[in-house]
Amino acid sequence: MSSELILLTGASGNIGFRTLRFALEHGYRVRAVVRSQQKADAVQNNRALIELKADSQLSFVEVPDFTVPNAFDKAVTDDVKYIIHCASPMPFSAPTTDHAYEEYIKPAVDSTLEVLRSAAKRPSVGRVVITSSCIGVIDLAAAFSDTGKVFTGDTRQPNMDGPFEPGTPSFVAYAAEEWMGKHQPHFDIIHLMPTYVLGRNDMCDSVAGMQLDSNSIPLNFMLGTEASPQPMAMVVNHIDDCARIHVKALAPRIEGNQSFMICYDCDSKPQWNDAKGIVEKHFPEAVKAGLLPCRGDVLSVPSILDSKKTVETFGDFKYTYEDAVVSLVNQYLELREKESGHVNGLKD
Repeated sequence: MSSELILLTGASGNIGFRTLRFALEHGYRVRAVVRSQQKADAVQNNRALIELKADSQLSFVEVPDFTVPNAFDKAVTDDVKYIIHCASPMPFSAPTTDHAYEEYIKPAVDSTLEVLRSAAKRPSVGRVVITSSCIGVIDLAAAFSDTGKVFTGDTRQPNMDGPFEPGTPSFVAYAAEEWMGKHQPHFDIIHLMPTYVLGRNDMCDSVAGMQLDSNSIPLNFMLGTEASPQPMAMVVNHIDDCARIHVKALAPRIEGNQSFMICYDCDSKPQWNDAKGIVEKHFPEAVKAGLLPCRGDVLSVPSILDSKKTVETFGDFKYTYEDAVVSLVNQYLELREKESGHVNGLKD
């Protein structure tokens, strides 16, 4: 157990909130950076956090704009030992706008650099853990077709073609590594690169909200939507594994300035459509009642990501694709019951 202080961004998001809970459960004090008091209230009043009874370990600091110069200076004080930067404006689905760089990529890069700049002003900071993305290290062709390529957290791709500003780092990892190399600060960084994160999202309070994150992929074909128009790489992890690794990455025994992929072992070869059998096994009454028709279809591209280094460093993943599906379906049925006002008793 540790009582050291973590500065955490993104606490009102899925990964950030579960990371907050894990950190509090393991004795850390956490200062959560929020953009508004409304965000702080949403976190503090969440049932999962109330049940933890860790109010004395948690505080908030409001930073309305993460991208302005010196944005985090008031948040990164002399008692901050670690920073976990989970916040990102990146959407779950691919941006449809022609201004994707300005709206998504640049704010993600700018906020990360502001975190690093503020950390450099405080000798107390020993490590910054950054939630990056597997998208920055893979060849996108391999995400939708079996190219035979396998990527790790250490893979780096050149800037992708697209609506990005020429000559500017397109992804957080590139920008942070470039900044670290140039400034050589007293702290180190760890990049964590989650894939599709599945399982209960405690910050989601509606069925509609479940369409806004990775859970929508297996959920939609369990609900009987049309087949996916294109194959998808089977690259998933459970939210609890993802959060655990974020906090465990603070351990001094783990060498800094490394990158880790968070994805289930590509050798186990799970398929998106395995969710149908999982649902029929755990929720037979809901299937029989037509609540989970399981008529959709997603063709899986074999996993293209190698997490062996992650497992060697942090230990085996604690959960499986089956655990994630059961978790998200339980949440779906709970929310559906709440919104309909009927008790169905069909949860696992």
